Amino acid sequence: MNSTIAQLKDRFDQALVAAFGDDLAGTDPILVAASNPKFGDYQANVAMSLAKRLGQAPRAIAEQIVQQLQVEDLCEPPTVAGPGFVNLRFKPSYIEAQLKAIQADPRLGIGSTPQPQRVIVDYPSPNIAKEMHVGHLRPCIIGDCLARILEFLGHDVLRLSHIGDWGTPFGMLIAYLREAYPEALTTGSLDLADLAMFYRQAKQRFDGDEAFQAIARTSVVQLQAGDPETIQAWKIVCDLSNRTNLKLFDVMGLSPLIKERGESFYNPFLADVLVELKRLGLLVEDSGAQCVFLDGFTNKEGKPLPLIVQKTDGGYNYATTDLAAIRYRVGVDRVQRVVYPVGAEQINHFAQIFQVGRRAGWITDDVEFVHTPLGSILGEDGKKLKSRSGEAARLQDLLVEAIARARADLETRLVEEARVETEEFIANVAQIVGMGAVKYADLSQNRTSNYIFSYDKMLALQGNTAPYMLYAYVRVQGISRRGGIDFSALGADCPILLHDETELALAKYLLQFDEVLDSVAADLLPNRLCEYLFELSKKFNQFYDRCPILQAEEPQRTSRLILADLMARTIKLGLSLLGIQVLERM
Repeated sequence: MNSTIAQLKDRFDQALVAAFGDDLAGTDPILVAASNPKFGDYQANVAMSLAKRLGQAPRAIAEQIVQQLQVEDLCEPPTVAGPGFVNLRFKPSYIEAQLKAIQADPRLGIGSTPQPQRVIVDYPSPNIAKEMHVGHLRPCIIGDCLARILEFLGHDVLRLSHIGDWGTPFGMLIAYLREAYPEALTTGSLDLADLAMFYRQAKQRFDGDEAFQAIARTSVVQLQAGDPETIQAWKIVCDLSNRTNLKLFDVMGLSPLIKERGESFYNPFLADVLVELKRLGLLVEDSGAQCVFLDGFTNKEGKPLPLIVQKTDGGYNYATTDLAAIRYRVGVDRVQRVVYPVGAEQINHFAQIFQVGRRAGWITDDVEFVHTPLGSILGEDGKKLKSRSGEAARLQDLLVEAIARARADLETRLVEEARVETEEFIANVAQIVGMGAVKYADLSQNRTSNYIFSYDKMLALQGNTAPYMLYAYVRVQGISRRGGIDFSALGADCPILLHDETELALAKYLLQFDEVLDSVAADLLPNRLCEYLFELSKKFNQFYDRCPILQAEEPQRTSRLILADLMARTIKLGLSLLGIQVLERM
């Protein structure tokens, strides 16, 4: 189905060509939602942008466009306002027909992109041997959401977890375990909490003991050389971390399609990166290290800043691995777009490796590599969220607490309402509401901004929260139960009649869903979808409060049932793209 905005753009394109000639074919009509409903539904601002090019006043241009604009099947007669705004108001009959067209479509009229791309979303990418902490929450949630939306729109999405599973940290940990807990490297008799503790102890030794540093570096060399005993120890550590993380991913409801491809995967390709950079004349030796000097980056003295790709001891670093990943993703994976949902503190790192990738010819105009910077999660004190011990709060603890609080809220309501529910029902609602609340609280923020993590706010039944969205969906299911309604049996021959202004406002807003998804796919800002769902829920509640549904006379009753069902299905689909499940009852 051609979306309402796409149909309007087609009509404007025809009008511009008819009024001013073929040179204006493909001109963006600059359509935006009207700022005030009294002006209509959409406003085209193209006349202002054409004034200089056509040598005419914007209002005169707008009037010529309107004379050629054939939208009588879609809109009331368009009007020109102010200096040259073209205002448009859809006919109720057109909106009614559009809703009928999507009623039987499980995708709600949202088609697949005409230009599908091979896309990599790089998430959640934790480090092996460390417990996941609050800093991993946003990459997990936002990466999963972006992958879901891009995939739904028809792109070929590869979810890759670029885990930190190689290099000096492993040499350090293996060296320490050999010394302090050698049986763990043969029996695997550890859990991740033990491993994390040993990692911290190994780091303390490494930072303060030169002899231990030498032993750790020897372990790195053994690992890179494929020493069987060292590789076996590495596999035990990786397996434990991965199994633990997978359990956490399952609790979070992350897509099971995530494929691990960590730093170790790219180890065989690191030397080739240097060979290629040297062949291209980009590699420079500086103080014994192999570097690429960057445009636009300088040190404190104002001298060009080098990106080190091979250290003085011959070892490689994160930059080398990331460059190998860029080269592999372009050359082998054949991607057109790669998305990195990673903290804002890595902005310079990504700018640097992308610059090298472009100068090496790996990143071209046909391939987009984009870092989507993420703000930090803060505590109530406005500082980075910490545990009581002063370390970054464990991710598992946050999720367990959210689910526990959701359960406590539910149990309180059950007592107040004198309801009795099964343990299975209570556990399921607590899980879905708790996890949904955490996800929605994150996704509803602009991803570039910091936000304060508040259980009370995210679990509130009012406001822009997951419980509010879930309640809007549950409300419609309650209508179904009370009236014995099977929404799927509301036939195609039942008309949709939009007589009340709240019906019409809700119906028009339902038809904007595809525009919102397209904007998220382009700009990678999931909060736009959250804003849409919140506004949709508010419009539904206004409709619900004003318009009787089950008590209405036919055919208005069936029309309103269809409208309520379309709203619920839109909420359900929208939340699923955010990675959030719905409930039939709360």
